Amino acid sequence: MSRAGDAGGPSRKTPPDSSVKRSAFLMALPMYIFTLVFVLGPLIYMLALSFLSRDGVWGVSLPLTLRNYSRIGIPEYTRTFLQSLRLALFSTAAVILFGYPFGYFMAKLKPVWRARVMIILIVPFWTSSLMRLYGWIIVFRANGILDRILMAIGLTAAPLRLLYTYQAVVTGMIYALLPFMIYSVYTSAEKMDWGLVEAARTLGASPAQAFLTVTLPLTMPGLFSGIILTFIPSMGLFFIADILGGNKVVLVGNLIQEQLMRAHDWPFAAALSVVLMLMTTFFIYLYRRLAQATGSSGELEGLV
Repeated sequence: MSRAGDAGGPSRKTPPDSSVKRSAFLMALPMYIFTLVFVLGPLIYMLALSFLSRDGVWGVSLPLTLRNYSRIGIPEYTRTFLQSLRLALFSTAAVILFGYPFGYFMAKLKPVWRARVMIILIVPFWTSSLMRLYGWIIVFRANGILDRILMAIGLTAAPLRLLYTYQAVVTGMIYALLPFMIYSVYTSAEKMDWGLVEAARTLGASPAQAFLTVTLPLTMPGLFSGIILTFIPSMGLFFIADILGGNKVVLVGNLIQEQLMRAHDWPFAAALSVVLMLMTTFFIYLYRRLAQATGSSGELEGLV
């Protein structure tokens, strides 16, 4: 008679060794500790702080209150949130307009030129973003580089006031966030099967029809990922508004910085941060639902 488990008999799965489980847990333990201390801990602290009251210059005190959240409904602060949202939407739309074609045609380049273009996009990140933004001051200031070019070609007769304007802030946002859209679209376009586009053209589709029915759906994951990587940071990049907008363009990030550094109202700053975090979480949720509805998993699926 053959014993159970001999060849030909039903196979049984042996439970994993406890030492293997212990080793896996120990390897993941630093990640758990890091998440608790540097992610979950600050979030809990910020949430608890938002329900406290300001006490003195630097202190906070009980009792718990909802006053910090009710203050956000003041028209002045509501306009700041709406202005931040409008700037984020406009900047994201402009980044899509410039970044999608760039990433798409970059994927169609020969490997040598593709590498060269990628290096050109990466090199600016080797320097500080603040230094690069200060370079735009030289471009936008009166009698600066842009003014001299416009007057030299006869488009303007006098220097323009471009610095510390809404348009300057939007330009800074596009400059800072454009590479994220380019790389997201490029990643999807590079993985695309270009034979499907050729097949669509062979079957009689026009270039526009082939793009809308084949190329766009296949590159939609990269487009969605680029939108998230562009829209969410643009809500809080307050230093761009500080450098290029002066005091004329105030975003939620500027408001939080002002409450922390000048007004020293930490509970109200925490409440603003919580609301901003909830807004970004809501947009990430919309992204996931839209990605699922269109059948696009997206490169950010593992992150969000």
